[in-house]
Amino acid sequence: MGQNLALNIAEKGFPISVYNRTAAKVDSTLSRAAAEGALPVLGHRDPRDFVLSLARPRTVVLLVQAGPAVDATIDALSPYLDAGDAIVDGGNEWYQNTERRIEQAASRGILYLGMGVSGGEEGARNGPSLMPGGDFQAYSNIKDILEKAAAQTEDGPCVTFVGPGGAGNFVKMVHNGIEYGDMQLIAEAYDVLHRVGGLSNSEIADVFAEWNKGELESFLVEITADIFTVADPLEGSTGGALVDKILDKTGMKGTGKWTVQQAAELAVAAPTIAASLDGRYLSGLKDERVAAASVLEEEGMPVGLLEKINVDKKVLVDRVRQALYSSKVCSYAQGMNLLRAKSVEQGWNLNLAELSRIWKGGCIIRARFLDRIKKAYDRNPELANLIVDREFAREMVQRQGAWRWVVARAVEAGISTPGMSASLSYFDTYRCNRLPANLIQAQRDLFGAHTYERIDRPGSFHTEWTKLAREVSCAVCT
Repeated sequence: MGQNLALNIAEKGFPISVYNRTAAKVDSTLSRAAAEGALPVLGHRDPRDFVLSLARPRTVVLLVQAGPAVDATIDALSPYLDAGDAIVDGGNEWYQNTERRIEQAASRGILYLGMGVSGGEEGARNGPSLMPGGDFQAYSNIKDILEKAAAQTEDGPCVTFVGPGGAGNFVKMVHNGIEYGDMQLIAEAYDVLHRVGGLSNSEIADVFAEWNKGELESFLVEITADIFTVADPLEGSTGGALVDKILDKTGMKGTGKWTVQQAAELAVAAPTIAASLDGRYLSGLKDERVAAASVLEEEGMPVGLLEKINVDKKVLVDRVRQALYSSKVCSYAQGMNLLRAKSVEQGWNLNLAELSRIWKGGCIIRARFLDRIKKAYDRNPELANLIVDREFAREMVQRQGAWRWVVARAVEAGISTPGMSASLSYFDTYRCNRLPANLIQAQRDLFGAHTYERIDRPGSFHTEWTKLAREVSCAVCT
């Protein structure tokens, strides 16, 4: 990531110095710079020489592993930085670590930014989505560089000053949480197409390629189509698809977990994102899952489908498309609501329309419908939920029949669709004007005297439920 971002910046005409404590990585960067057009890159193997090679006010961009490695790198470079210089951390850092470092840097007169960078290695080289937050002056010093290095869309470069403090890192964290949800939903769509419809890998590749021409157009749908066309390179063209040889255990680096934790702390419902995280946890229990399948099969439950679903392939593909789209809207809605809640808590004044704009290009969750999300928040910056934006509401109503059909058929067949199911439950719960929460509140008042509110008069109330219930019981006995 660091090497590619450096080459990207150099290619835009900005001379850049690079440093790594491993000399071979510096040499690799210089070799690539020479091979990719004699780019203006200077390599350094000593932190002092590296810092002093920069014109003041200096800006040092860090792309190292989040956590202690960032602190160690800052400690190595700080003695050579002067007041007014800036440090930019481009890793997936916990936002509170960034806020701590902002304070520490400020005590030495150094400016600090925590900048989310999305797009992977390819995005870093060709144009990522950038989410800087922290000291505005630090951003202003490199605004021109970031705008030229970022991905470009018809709405401008995919970078904006997100907000003060750890806002940039928090926004990137939620971006990754939405990404978790997106990937889980796509995997579920694949599973239903394959197991219910019997679609082959080549057919699934064609389906996702076709979907990528319409409302589902996105980076993740595009690469999914590509994945299903790749043969196993270790077996040759006759060895089958590589995706079928991959162990069904999903890795993670922590941002999804942080997103769900923050949603819980802020009382923001994010069931789609939470379901995607649980899905990754359960995928890691491979041996337990295999053993469970064996035990349950011995008790009469088949390992495969519980029920065969007879449906035309074209009908299935269209219904799964609608279910995937509707579920994705819920996932993005949950992420946006989490951003708003944190913004209110921290006083960041996040602009949700602007965040949608910078996610339209370069990043992993870039998608066609982000333009429509941007317009929804442009129309109403205080929009309570994407689901109630008139355009999205109309689409959800039109697609909810197919969505319900897919989830119901998956349940009948015994196919796990936690993301789609959670999204549908979120939709149904959010649109319900009378939930059974009245009973839960009554239970809480009975065993914990937590009180309750009434629908017919103001105030808080407590009832001696057990006493009254016994009186009624005695009256019946009498």
